[in-house]
Amino acid sequence: MSDKTQIPAPRSWMFRAWDSDVAYSFRTSPVAIVAGAVSLLIILLAVLAPWIAPHNPYDPSSLNLMDGFTPPMEPNAFTGNVYWLGTDNQGRDIFSTLLYGARISLFVGFAAVLFAMVLGISAGLAAGYRGGWVDSLLMRVADVQLSFPSILIALLIFGVARGFIPPAYRETMAIWVLIVAIGLSDWVQYARVVRGATMVEKNKEYVQAARVIGAHPLKILVRHILPNVMGPVLVIATIGLALAIIAEATLSFLGVGVPPTQPSLGTLIRIGQQYLFSGEWWILLFPSLTLLALALAVNLLGDWLRDALNPRLR
Repeated sequence: MSDKTQIPAPRSWMFRAWDSDVAYSFRTSPVAIVAGAVSLLIILLAVLAPWIAPHNPYDPSSLNLMDGFTPPMEPNAFTGNVYWLGTDNQGRDIFSTLLYGARISLFVGFAAVLFAMVLGISAGLAAGYRGGWVDSLLMRVADVQLSFPSILIALLIFGVARGFIPPAYRETMAIWVLIVAIGLSDWVQYARVVRGATMVEKNKEYVQAARVIGAHPLKILVRHILPNVMGPVLVIATIGLALAIIAEATLSFLGVGVPPTQPSLGTLIRIGQQYLFSGEWWILLFPSLTLLALALAVNLLGDWLRDALNPRLR
């Protein structure tokens, strides 16, 4: 009898992903591991806030004004209650407000980045593939927008949008207006990167072959070109998430972002800075540290992802 060679069983997609170059780069980077752990911890705490927060800071019936300005880990002089991170001027538990505030900041950040990605990728694909007047028009709009700081663009869009919303719906629509404002101020980076990559990819053989067999241009863009330009887009999106969270915090700090009834990290910082010089330092310190840790961790992840996806560094 002749020996039959044993064909190894195909590896699962999880094993292939774990054995990939990107996963290996992550496992061997202590900075990426720490940044990923911090980001994941904050995201999990924010998502699970209704179940792990000691108090609901948005429930007026659960608040006691006598607990206001309670220092961290010290019993209140009137009620005797002890809070890990203290309370604010309304008697709200700072730890609970951080969890719920991070939920809003992360939701606005992810939604704004997703909106900017969809808008920027669509514009970049159209400009790079069609060329001509479409390319010229979109890129001139992008050049004009790049000449202004993104925060000013977001302020302008936010103010104009609120002007068209009836006063009765302004607080309800404030978060969605904020998402649109931040997204419209950040789409240019995605458009320019995708445009450049599309102009390179459309001249390659596989795209020419798809054209020869009569494939629709939209099918060519979605099935062939888009997957090959997503690497740089993911890097920009990771770094853009941190910038979107900071932009939301900046707008909320200026009083034009999330309404006070739904405070985000920026709103909590704005409230805390009012009491900094009166001795209630914890109201400002803990939201600021949370925002700093989240933005820094996401930025470090973006830097690692940029290096991991760069073929010149492999």
